[in-house]
Amino acid sequence: MLQSGPMLAWSDLRECAIWVQTTAPAKVQIKYKEVGTTGPELSTTETNTDDKLANTVTVLADKVTPGKRYSYDVYINGKKVALPYPTVLQSQELWQYRKDPPNFTMAVGSCTYVNDSLYDRPGKGYGGDYQIFEQIAKAKPDAMLWIGDNTYTREGDWNSRTGLLYRYTHTRKLPQMQPLLASTHNYGTWDDHDYGPNDADRSYWGKNISSEVFSAFFPMLNTSLAGPGSKVSTFFWGDAQFFVLDDMWFRAPNQDKNPDKDYFGPAQLQWLQDALLFSKAQFKIIVSGGQMISPLVVYENYSTYTTEYKKFLQMLQDTKAKGVLLVSGDRHQTELMKMDRPGTYPLYELTTSPLTAGTARSIEENPIRVADTFVKERNAALLNFSGPKDDRTLKISILKADGTTAWTRDIKAAELK
Repeated sequence: MLQSGPMLAWSDLRECAIWVQTTAPAKVQIKYKEVGTTGPELSTTETNTDDKLANTVTVLADKVTPGKRYSYDVYINGKKVALPYPTVLQSQELWQYRKDPPNFTMAVGSCTYVNDSLYDRPGKGYGGDYQIFEQIAKAKPDAMLWIGDNTYTREGDWNSRTGLLYRYTHTRKLPQMQPLLASTHNYGTWDDHDYGPNDADRSYWGKNISSEVFSAFFPMLNTSLAGPGSKVSTFFWGDAQFFVLDDMWFRAPNQDKNPDKDYFGPAQLQWLQDALLFSKAQFKIIVSGGQMISPLVVYENYSTYTTEYKKFLQMLQDTKAKGVLLVSGDRHQTELMKMDRPGTYPLYELTTSPLTAGTARSIEENPIRVADTFVKERNAALLNFSGPKDDRTLKISILKADGTTAWTRDIKAAELK
C-alpha cells in the first residue's frame, strides 16, 4: 500500500518528522532504533492517512535524543514494509556552548519535471536525467532543500484539488527519488510551477488549495511566518539558519507597470529584517525560488520589481547582519553571483537549476557572475559547512546528473563580515 516515501521531513534536537503516502486510506506507524546500540525499539503514534490529501500523513519520532542516528521501518496497517534501500533518520546535535559546530552537507535543487504523456504538451518530453536524485543520495547529504518548481503543474492540474494532488503524487512517486527521500531530511518552498500556472502571482484563483496541497507534501516545522497560506519559514542546521522566502503568495502581476509593486511584500520583508537582526547563526542563508540580486531586468527577476528590489538590498545593508548568503533556483541554469557593496562584505547568491527540467536556451551576460560558474545542464548543488568555530568554510559543489562535479568554490565565514 506504499505509494511514495517514506520521506524524512524536518529534524530537530528532540523530534524528527517522517512523511508517507499510501495508495488508499491506512494507518501508518514508524518504528525506530538508535544505530549501533542494543537499546529499545521506539515508535511513533499510529496515525491515519488523510484521504482528502491523497492519503498522505506526517508522523513524529518524538523520542529521539540529540545527535543520534536511528534506523527505522514503516508499518502500514500493522505490517512492516520491506524497502530495498537504507532508511535512517538523524536528530540534530546539541553543540552550542559545548564544542565546535558540526560539519554537515545541505543539498539544494530546483525545477523537477517528470514526464507524463497524457498531460504533457505534444513533442519531446521536457524532463529527463532522473538519475540526478540517485547521485545526490550517493553524496549522503544530511538534508535537502527543494527551492521551487519541485513539480510542474499542467493545464489539467491548476483548477482543482484533484489535479494538484494528482500532479504532486505523480512527481513524488518517481522511483529514482525514493532512496534520497528516505535517508535525507527534506525542506522546501515553492515557485510558480508548483504554486500554479507559469508566471503565476497573488491573483492565482487556486492559491488556497495549492497552499494546502504543498504543505501536505512538504511539511515544515515553522511555516506561514508572514501570514496564513504563505510558505515563509525558517529552520536551523548546525551553525546555519535558513530563511525560506515565498516569492508567490504576495507577488503582484509581472504585467503591473507600477514600479512600487510587491514581490515579497511588506509583511514578509519585515519578518526577514526582524529575523536577521535576531539571528545568532554564523551563516544566514536566504532562500527564494527566483533570483534576488541579479541586476538583469528580465523575465521574473526581482530587479523587475524596481522599488522593492532596491529596498531589499538596502535592508540587507542596514541590518549589518553577518554571514548572509543567498540561494535561488528557477532559471534553468546555474551560476554564482557576487555583488560588491561599499562599506561592507560582498553579497553572494548561488542559483542552481534545473534538476530534471529542460535547460536554458541561451547564456545571459550577467555582469556579477563569478567567472567559470555558469552551468547549462541538469545539476544540483551541495553546500558543505566545515571547520572549527572560528574558521568555518562553506564549500559549494555543483553535481551533474552523471555524478561528476562541474565546479567547486570555497567561501570563508570570515569573508562575510
